[in-house]
Amino acid sequence: MTTFRKIRPGVCAVILTIAGCARGAGPPALPFAAADLRGRPDAGGFAVLYAFHTIPDGMTPAGGLVVVKGTLYGTTQVGGQGDSGAIYSLTTGGKEHVIHSFGSSGVDGVFPMAGMTILGGALYGTTFSGGEHGFGAIFKTDTGGSEHLIYSFAGGKDGADPLGALVAVNGKLYGTTSTGGGSANCVQGCGTVFEVTAAGKERILHAFKGGSDGIGPLGNLTAIGTSLYGTVSNGGRNGVGAVFKSTTGGTYRVVYAFKNDSRDGTGPEAGLVNAGGKLYGTTNAGGEHGDGCIFTTTTGGSERVLYSFKGGGDGANPEANLIALNGTLYGTTAGGGTANAGTVFASSTSGHERILHAFKTSDGSDPRAPLVALGGTLYGTASLSGANGVGTAFKLKP
Repeated sequence: MTTFRKIRPGVCAVILTIAGCARGAGPPALPFAAADLRGRPDAGGFAVLYAFHTIPDGMTPAGGLVVVKGTLYGTTQVGGQGDSGAIYSLTTGGKEHVIHSFGSSGVDGVFPMAGMTILGGALYGTTFSGGEHGFGAIFKTDTGGSEHLIYSFAGGKDGADPLGALVAVNGKLYGTTSTGGGSANCVQGCGTVFEVTAAGKERILHAFKGGSDGIGPLGNLTAIGTSLYGTVSNGGRNGVGAVFKSTTGGTYRVVYAFKNDSRDGTGPEAGLVNAGGKLYGTTNAGGEHGDGCIFTTTTGGSERVLYSFKGGGDGANPEANLIALNGTLYGTTAGGGTANAGTVFASSTSGHERILHAFKTSDGSDPRAPLVALGGTLYGTASLSGANGVGTAFKLKP
């Protein structure tokens, strides 16, 4: 479920509400855990790699990690010197370093909620808010933290409030904005699909109209050749979300509209992964138990639910992209698990699911970013809780 909280005049930040716990640009107050569990694995091969601290460290790592020459890089939604978010590096041994703090003035963007992508040896990412116009920004940084703004969203017909990571195709970057686009059918616009060059020249490929074409893309795009595939969390023919395709030239169509019935998923908040020519993804809600599902669809729109989350000890409400590794799908759920703090799970492409780790508040909670694989180990982030109450980075040997 998606609700909103104002973070600047006339603009609202997305707060994703899972299992009755609101999560937004600032993490809620949590009890301080007595022990830092860094490096202590459980029976399933899980270990906390790093527990984030308060300012000037980054806090609330909502975005995923990216690997550059064996080192992990990521963003935090808040924290840093200006408490407006940070970019950090993290070794596989657990040594963390903030390489850039987003400024409290917001000129270079504030509140990065997505991970970064690599293009031409540099890292590119988005911030949900800030920039020159206050509607979000696209930034570039090197691994030393030399960061600069390459594009500021202007709202209106332009996009606003990007939540998903960028994808690189043929030397250009592609992404989505959750609002903007100019449609009067949504209060702040229904969102966009955009292209931007490394030099900062932006072009809108599709502005969502708020009807059968969908409303509010929250995840990143997946490229197959010059076709971009993504999801919208609302709208579509049945009003509960859809899978779409946009070419890099701007031709748009709905691939699949989720059904508002007792089995199909609803409200997809994550992007898709391509495995063997099929697309795999998750929905935040729906499925047989109402706690979300894993689904697959062909590029022609033949969709099938593979697994429905059960809640309770099982996971619930996935928000992050799946990744495919050696024929198996891996992902996280923001809720569910034995402590209702989220899970890491594995699933076959035929839908045989198993829980790899159920989070406790001592080792993190609310994992809403995709995993990344490095040397056969999975790395990820939990946006809340942990030893200092502001999130953790973890590793898991599946």
